[in-house]
Amino acid sequence: MKKSAAPEHATEHLPLISNRFVYMATAMVAFLALLSVAINLGGRKLGAEMALAGHSDSTQDFLVTIGQDHLRLVANTLRFETQRRDGPAERADLYLLWPEMSGYRSELRTRFDDITRSDGLIFIQLSQSTMSRDMSGRVEPIYSHLFDGPAEKGLYGLTLHRLKSDAGYGNEVLLTAPRPGGPDFAVRCLLPAAGTPASSGDCQRDVHVGRDLSVLYRFSSSLLSDWAEIDDAVRRYVTARIDAEPQLPSNSPKIPENPARNDSL
Repeated sequence: MKKSAAPEHATEHLPLISNRFVYMATAMVAFLALLSVAINLGGRKLGAEMALAGHSDSTQDFLVTIGQDHLRLVANTLRFETQRRDGPAERADLYLLWPEMSGYRSELRTRFDDITRSDGLIFIQLSQSTMSRDMSGRVEPIYSHLFDGPAEKGLYGLTLHRLKSDAGYGNEVLLTAPRPGGPDFAVRCLLPAAGTPASSGDCQRDVHVGRDLSVLYRFSSSLLSDWAEIDDAVRRYVTARIDAEPQLPSNSPKIPENPARNDSL
């Protein structure tokens, strides 16, 4: 039996595009628009973070507790993002422009990033002291027993002491100089060979500051002419950041007692 054809009016009013398809297309367009905005905003933020490359130009202060000392450290002087926070810390790593003794600023970015420059930064590491003597205090009881040969006259009022090959310092030398009213200045350096450029941290020295703070700082041997000014500047900077009476939150973790200290090379 032959089926009858569908009525003409049944096909004349069928929509070419269903309402469901319109809703789905509209939703997809809206989603793509939101995604585009998110990518744009996220890209800008990521681009800004990549441009900073780990630096921060923020001048926010953080109250950091290291051992028995409380310090107010500025965000743009802290090298690592994980250390830019309040509270107890085992150590803090800083970098400062020399001679300004200031932190990162975007307009001075090249001075922080240009690896060909060795004379622009001072690197400082703050930690709880574990030695009863700083580097100057270790010269007579420890380093003097490791000297190899007679002392040599160095530049900038410094005296050069070579160290025994089996002392564990490689090619490092110890440079010393008298300081009026205090112990001799002492710094260990890995001096570059003739014709070789100095690196940004081939000299290091540690001093005691505050109640129980060890300040290890590194600088380029190309700055040895400024050794006295650098030593004074580092001491002043760290001392000025110590907060004698910090307002600690009531739920702050208890600061551990100072561990037994000893002398070390």
